[in-house]
Amino acid sequence: MIAVVAAMVVMCPTLAPAQAKPASGTPVSTAEASNFDQLSREASRAREESRDDDAIRLYRKGMEVRPTWDEGLWYLSTLLYNKEQYPESRDLLRQFVSYDPDAGPGWALLGMSEFQTREYSRALEHLQRSRSLGLGQRKEMAQSVAYFTAVSLTRLEQYDDGMDVLFELVNGGRCDTSVVEAAGLASLRMPLVPEEIPHDRREMIRTAGSAFCAVQMGQRDDAEKRFRALADAYPKEPGVHYLLGTFFADSRTEESIHELNRELEVSPFHVLARLRLADIYLKQGQPEQARVPAEEAIKIAPKEASPHMVYGEVLAAKRDLPAAIRELEEAEKLAPQVVRIRLDLLRAYAAAGRKEDADREKEAIEKLRQRSTAKNPI
Repeated sequence: MIAVVAAMVVMCPTLAPAQAKPASGTPVSTAEASNFDQLSREASRAREESRDDDAIRLYRKGMEVRPTWDEGLWYLSTLLYNKEQYPESRDLLRQFVSYDPDAGPGWALLGMSEFQTREYSRALEHLQRSRSLGLGQRKEMAQSVAYFTAVSLTRLEQYDDGMDVLFELVNGGRCDTSVVEAAGLASLRMPLVPEEIPHDRREMIRTAGSAFCAVQMGQRDDAEKRFRALADAYPKEPGVHYLLGTFFADSRTEESIHELNRELEVSPFHVLARLRLADIYLKQGQPEQARVPAEEAIKIAPKEASPHMVYGEVLAAKRDLPAAIRELEEAEKLAPQVVRIRLDLLRAYAAAGRKEDADREKEAIEKLRQRSTAKNPI
């Protein structure tokens, strides 16, 4: 995928700035201008003829004459990226976006370069910025940015956010090996990039990822076969029974509960398995049974939003509104962007007769939903 991305960027002149710009405040002589124009033409010709080494040499010369030549910065950085010279490509792209901070493709390639130099936090920040600025009609580039964003999120242990971006990719028709491996890592909550997968775990991760893709594509029979195969082949691996139990949660409640309890035998501190159990019991109208796993989840992860949210839902179901509101407000402090928490609070405030608080939550929910629909499709 990386080579394809770079080749696409280099070969597409519409990604470059419209024209070269002289160095600000620097007088340019007629001779220098003539020399620069010749270098620019020769560099473009070499690039168009796929003489990359010559193009790199000529762009470097042009940059010596005009250090702020944005077109030269762009093409030189993309050529270097294609040559896997990521540190230099990264440094040039940082210059480029400083001259053109609204260039979505510039931030995209900068984020991908930083991903290659293992600066995952910076890469994620810049990839997300490129998605926010937009990439126009460049569907291939948008897919590549989404992939690197998802993998960076997983590497930084933001698994749920990584899964959300992978949903976009699969729903957009992508489910190749790289996406399958990324989905497997996110599903099993392993903070790795695909290149770091141990040889003896690659098959397990691919099975989990392919099951994820099958679910997203509506192929539930195939997904069930893959999840069952995963649980049969790796019964003592953390996360495996949780995936199967989650898959059954909306259709086979007893099997779901069985698999989630098996997960807790393998992973005694598994927070999500407890929260899923609490969810199931709440849907069955059994808030007292939901209370125990929800309370245990808070003890294990008191600084995470989800346990407080689910425990708040349990307390609301038990009609203990003051305590429910306290838990939900704590969840909101930890994750103010989560719509489900705000919806829970809206309902709790309304039930408690706190109209102003309910109206505030309603307004916040609307803003969050508008922000969500503004994201770039891929």
